[in-house]
Amino acid sequence: MFLKILAHPIFVNLNFHMPMVIDLSHPLIMLTGENGSGKSTLLNSIHYALNGEGAEGFIYKFDRGAAQAGKVFLFDAEQHNPRMRLDLFEDQPEMLEFLRLASHGQVMLSMFRQSFPALEPGTILLLDEPEMALSISNQRRILKMMKELVDQRGFRIICATHSPVLIDDPDTYVINLDNYINRNIPNESFGTAGASTIQ
Repeated sequence: MFLKILAHPIFVNLNFHMPMVIDLSHPLIMLTGENGSGKSTLLNSIHYALNGEGAEGFIYKFDRGAAQAGKVFLFDAEQHNPRMRLDLFEDQPEMLEFLRLASHGQVMLSMFRQSFPALEPGTILLLDEPEMALSISNQRRILKMMKELVDQRGFRIICATHSPVLIDDPDTYVINLDNYINRNIPNESFGTAGASTIQ
């Protein structure tokens, strides 16, 4: 599967050259790059393309090749945290109690343990920073669960992430958006060591 982005207002603003050709043929893909490099924008663009939808200023060609078209499920760990929508679980008292007592990380793990495997086989699962709030050991757990979803349920998973655990694994295919010219990342004046950069 290949996505060719011919025009996109955000990517053009970031100095990305068009067309952008994104190889989506691998079953477990990690999108990585600096803050503001366009990971979430690309993930949402992939979501539009997989669903055959448009967005203002976004022109693309999508070639599925021989790949089966599964259902598409987008999960943003920040925006879709079930703990922020307790009203959705008023008729599920056990789940409601769990959400009230559990940490953000525990809720994320439950998504991988229960909710994602309940999606139909062949689902294309798009994840935006699923490692948020997870310890290193639990990041390893969700990586194992991702591999199981791919191997046992025929999922394709595309994940925007900063996690070295997910990026450095030999079974993941990494698309690094820092390989593109980009104006929207922290410049050297922020510093990483030495004197304070607080004004």
